[in-house]
Amino acid sequence: MLPTIRQLQYLKLLAEHGAFGRAAEAAHVTQPTLSAGIQELERTLGAPVVDRARSGVILTAVGEAALARANVILNEAEELVQSARNAAQPLTGRFRLGVIPTVAPFLLPKALPILRARFPKLRLFLREDLTQRLIAALKAGQLDAALIALPFDMAGLAHAHVSDDELMAALPSNHRLLAGGGSLPVELEGEDLILLEDGHCLRDHALAACGLKPPKATGDEEAFAATSLPTLVQMVGSGLGVTFLPAMAVRAGLTDAAPVSVRPLRADHPSREIVVAWRAGSSRGAEGRLLAQTLQDA
Repeated sequence: MLPTIRQLQYLKLLAEHGAFGRAAEAAHVTQPTLSAGIQELERTLGAPVVDRARSGVILTAVGEAALARANVILNEAEELVQSARNAAQPLTGRFRLGVIPTVAPFLLPKALPILRARFPKLRLFLREDLTQRLIAALKAGQLDAALIALPFDMAGLAHAHVSDDELMAALPSNHRLLAGGGSLPVELEGEDLILLEDGHCLRDHALAACGLKPPKATGDEEAFAATSLPTLVQMVGSGLGVTFLPAMAVRAGLTDAAPVSVRPLRADHPSREIVVAWRAGSSRGAEGRLLAQTLQDA
């Protein structure tokens, strides 16, 4: 005998709420019904999945392992239902989309009205996070697709092109290098280079495109790093150094209110590729491609 979807849902809710009463309420069943479901799951697995105590419940080692697999199974089951419902009407119902923070505030304001107009039945759930965490959520079935930037390790994933986003040099408005029409990476190498903190793929893209090494700490002082593009622009505007910005952010007005000047980079391929990615073999692949096509118009 195998566990049922309902039993796995009970286990997930019990782990989330930590008590039979609250889990039963979330499942819209009585507490004895949920308790009986958990007991049946334990008989099927041949081991307890929770330790019961007055303060609540705690998952056992078997329960933790079962929950990890249950999450995958439940995500796949939900995807099956959504795929069947959306077979005739793609991009209807729930669609969970992850977006990296160096894209979200600059592309989504233009893209969301287009998506609402073309797909009025689409219920889009957005999650903004770093690429590595979005990819992990995508592979775990917690997201249907992710809007990210390449290059990145795409093992186990498929993707569709949205746009190429040029990387540009950003300097204080009174910087001596602004006399030329563009900026050579070798010229910037001798400057105080300020980048986003580790984990942001834009940091790696910019360094790779220009063949530069990340800035090193000097003595006891750590190298400057920003947590967001607006912070990065303010640091450059204050004369703390120079940086790289994506063209989509510049076009969206990121540097308009700061004493910062932007110049093109004179390098071979100073750009990143914006794509919609999904799990290879996912039933949402066709919708991922359609989403990418729609975002091209934003």
